[in-house]
Amino acid sequence: MSFDGNSAPDNEYKWPTGDPDDWGALPASCAIIAKLGLQDKLVHCSYNNFIDAPAGPDDKNQLKISADGVVKHWGFDRGVFFDVTKQQRQAIQNLATEMSKSTAEDPLYFIHAGLSEFVYLAVEEVVQSGKADSLTHVHLVSHSAFNENEQRRPHHRTWNDIQKLSGNRIKYTKIKDQNDKGNANHLWHSDNDFSVWYWMRDHSQEDIRWMYSRLKAHRGNVADISDCGMLFYLLVGDADGGPEKFREFIGDGIDSTLHSK
Repeated sequence: MSFDGNSAPDNEYKWPTGDPDDWGALPASCAIIAKLGLQDKLVHCSYNNFIDAPAGPDDKNQLKISADGVVKHWGFDRGVFFDVTKQQRQAIQNLATEMSKSTAEDPLYFIHAGLSEFVYLAVEEVVQSGKADSLTHVHLVSHSAFNENEQRRPHHRTWNDIQKLSGNRIKYTKIKDQNDKGNANHLWHSDNDFSVWYWMRDHSQEDIRWMYSRLKAHRGNVADISDCGMLFYLLVGDADGGPEKFREFIGDGIDSTLHSK
């Protein structure tokens, strides 16, 4: 998975502030993984992946707060999480390595929850290392034309550039946009209506209440965790998730001792 969401202002871009929806979407995505006991299957999770954007201090780095929390609460491997603004080289190398290892028997599924330039740089490394054929076994899941096509700098590349570089090898799945702001009970963006998520706020388990606090952290007071819809599609098989389905899925809580082998 790779998320955007930088905290620090980027004054060279038309919208200087970061993208706060990922502050809650990263924990919700990891909650889906952890509920199924698949923490060990997560091999890469980068965040703040706006290339060329500034890093923010840790006490204001909202994606780091979210990443640190999922490690604490649900037993994820801290070593697979990368803050791209501070660990760009390591993050690109890690994703490139995982792509290069992909086979028909052991494919890589990649959740495209940030802009494309970061992914382009990883694919470029795979191609330059002579392992382009491994990209045949990389499956990219997207729900956002914005993530695919937006260029934060004029020289940045898009999803079409990635696929051209890969020789059209990457398997691409585009599900419906996971935002439906006009219908609070459908999909993963309920606009200013937090009431559909109060089940998190009032949950008996502290980690689920913490997940609500990350949803609530959105600086625009918007309830948007839309990127986690890609995980709900990939792992649950439902591209029409939302607050009530998520409540039923989480149920009594997440057993953090349950891990895949």
